[in-house]
Amino acid sequence: MIGNEGRADGKALWKKYRFVVLVILAGVVLMLLPSRSAKAKEPHAESADRETFSLERVEAKMEEVLSRIEGVGRLQVMLTLQSGSQLHLAEDSGRSVAADEQRTERSTVTISRGSGLEDVVVTQQIYPVYQGAVVVCQGADQASVRLAITEAVCALTGLSSDRVSIVKWSA
Repeated sequence: MIGNEGRADGKALWKKYRFVVLVILAGVVLMLLPSRSAKAKEPHAESADRETFSLERVEAKMEEVLSRIEGVGRLQVMLTLQSGSQLHLAEDSGRSVAADEQRTERSTVTISRGSGLEDVVVTQQIYPVYQGAVVVCQGADQASVRLAITEAVCALTGLSSDRVSIVKWSA
């Protein structure tokens, strides 16, 4: 009889606390699974987000967009830069005075990403300033095509229309 009472108490405890035990087990299983947010915070993923400027890539994208304008035909784009893109990095500076000599030391601020990996801290990213654009296309003999291309290039680069030249593609 004592054995049956022990089993009855065990069944009563199991019925009473089974949901608590199942929630704890589910929590342990979820903690053991790798999370996506941990992968997204890897330094390689962040470095990919911070793209470097490529003039060739910008020209290729612009060619792709401009080629969709009606009447343009084949085209080629060339952009010139007044100044390139720049990254301003956070710096830590310190002054020291020794024997009537003043020294200023500067070092770039880095953030540790774990596993011995470090990343610099970017405080400002300056985009390039365009100087001019030349577009060579088959449809340049039509005024409406020249106007559409000029407006598109001005919108994409921030150039004024007098800095954009549209010329006819030679056969």
